[in-house]
Amino acid sequence: MTTHKSKVLFLSTGDATRGLIAEGFLRSLTGDQFEVVSSSVNAGALDPLAGEVMREAGIDISGQKSKSIADSLKQHFGHVIAICDLAKERSPIFPFSLGIVHWNIVDPNSATGLREQKTEVFRHVRDEIQDKVKQFVADTAKTVARELSIA
Repeated sequence: MTTHKSKVLFLSTGDATRGLIAEGFLRSLTGDQFEVVSSSVNAGALDPLAGEVMREAGIDISGQKSKSIADSLKQHFGHVIAICDLAKERSPIFPFSLGIVHWNIVDPNSATGLREQKTEVFRHVRDEIQDKVKQFVADTAKTVARELSIA
């Protein structure tokens, strides 16, 4: 019996930092259980501080790349998680997806101050994303268990 992997899209406003962090945690927690894609309005290189704080958590995201939103529009996703700071950013809209989940998370790239102050903001965002990814995994497992008990 072939199992179909559910596809998850982390869709970020701004740059790819938050989506790549979320992707790193989901891959770390679930292995290859999901097909994971990060997409952002401004796809680009990984912020060095994001890589640094993820290495502190034991996860290497240096090989991950964010896709452009245009590339993501060509695919179908079982789960779309939109990540933005609702106080400063418009929540992204993704067509053809019924169940978009919105995560209200500050953009760590907007942090100002000395390097250590910026690093603390990145750590806080990392920890917040980790908690949300863990909750997503738990909620998804409950849904799958419910679906299996009905079948």
